[in-house]
Order: sequence, then structure tokens, then C-alpha cells
Amino acid sequence: MPTWVFVGAGGFLGAVARWALSGAITRAAGVAFPWGTLCVNVLGSLLIGFLMGLVEYRGTLGPEARAFLIVGGLGAFTTFSTFSHETMALVRTHQLMLAFANAVGSVVSCLVAAAAGWALAKALS
Repeated sequence: MPTWVFVGAGGFLGAVARWALSGAITRAAGVAFPWGTLCVNVLGSLLIGFLMGLVEYRGTLGPEARAFLIVGGLGAFTTFSTFSHETMALVRTHQLMLAFANAVGSVVSCLVAAAAGWALAKALS
């Protein structure tokens, strides 16, 4: 089966999962701060760190699984473009402290989550 089929199938599932989880978090937390996007990006970063750690430390996940899970699934699940839009929306409405908190919080949290996923994969190997 061509690689694009794995990427497309993973992308479909990742996008639907992002929509569902981000929407649920936003409904629970409100719209004053983009918690749904932040949580999805942190979770996606944790998962990509974990999966790539498994690839490095255990040699698991063949090319099809990587295309499905990482490129398609997590590529569609994480929402960096939405993060950018929501941060700029805060800037445009003069909520500069919230925009700054979202930008710094998102980048730092996602980097920490990716490192934690990698460390978890290493610990399990």
C-alpha cells in the first residue's frame, strides 16, 4: 500500500481526535484562554517524543506505522497553525499578557512534553 494512504488515514484520525479533545477542553474551560489548543499540542508533543524514542531505543515502528502515527496522526492532531491564529487573536484584541503566556507556555510545555515522552520511551526500553 502506498505511504500516502497511511499518512492520510492517520491524518483523518488525528484531525478528528484534535477536534474532539480540543472542543471538549474548550467547553469545559471556556474561551478566555485557548486551553484546548495548548493541551492538544502538549499531548501531541508528549506522544511524538514517546514514539520517536521508541523508534530510537527499541527499533519499533516500521515505516508504515511511522507514516500513520507520526506524520499523519500526530501531524494532524497537533495544531501549531491554530496556536498561531489564537495567539494573534489575543494580540489583536490587546490581550498581550495572555498572548505572551500562550506563546511561551505552548512552546515550553511542548518541548518539555516531547523530552518527557523521549525519557519515558528510554525508561521502558
